[in-house]
Amino acid sequence: MRTLLALAVALFATAAPAWEPDAMEVDVELVLAVDVSRSITPNEMEIQRRGYAEAIMSDEVMTAVRAGLIGRIAVTYIEWAGDYTQRTVIDWTLIQTEADARAFAEILTSGLDGAMRRTSISGALIAASRAFEDNGFDGLRRVIDISGDGPNNQGRPVLVARNQVLAQGIVINGLPLMTREGMGGRWHLEDLDVYYRECVIGGPGAFVIPVTEWDQFAAAVRRKLVLELVDAGPMTVQAEPQGYDCLIGEKIWEQNRRYWGMP
Repeated sequence: MRTLLALAVALFATAAPAWEPDAMEVDVELVLAVDVSRSITPNEMEIQRRGYAEAIMSDEVMTAVRAGLIGRIAVTYIEWAGDYTQRTVIDWTLIQTEADARAFAEILTSGLDGAMRRTSISGALIAASRAFEDNGFDGLRRVIDISGDGPNNQGRPVLVARNQVLAQGIVINGLPLMTREGMGGRWHLEDLDVYYRECVIGGPGAFVIPVTEWDQFAAAVRRKLVLELVDAGPMTVQAEPQGYDCLIGEKIWEQNRRYWGMP
């Protein structure tokens, strides 16, 4: 009898799924995916961190947070460069009060890490989409907020990654950095804002806010975060680019690779 009882207990323990607490409901799960490729200078990296820190603490953003159906959001801050080079600066964090926002900002501005090689928007999008998995939150919407100063030049084509992310019901918004502080002009794309609109963003209410001067950055981020906290309605199908070459970044890389001293 004891043997049978022990066997039954063992079988039940094996068959029963592990208990997991319910995920916390939030209005938005938001990934802040920020470019730190080598074309981004240390000064620009600091401007980006401080800009996001100021925005998350702003009255406008906190008012938008409180105005949500649930009144709280979850945010993570990820820096990215090449196809497999992404780092999580701040893991998923609940933002519900000014104290939450202030703690997030303090961590964000506590120190800088170095730049990394190449620019893979596609790799950043895939990594950001995976960050939503088992993160402890259940958002009414999931949004990737991606900023960068150049087109995709490594990894899978950006359209492939974008469509894979959109198929999961995730919205992608863009903040193209059209400044000229970093590397030489041969790497710049004059219509980077059009590239982001045609090749990167997607989903209901998806938008692009270009930054042409760094003194615009904090205000642009603040505006973008407020817009991202507004429910844009049901998911829509993103139209394919009309005549725009979404492989332009890869072509620029091939034309200029001799300057890098690498194969």
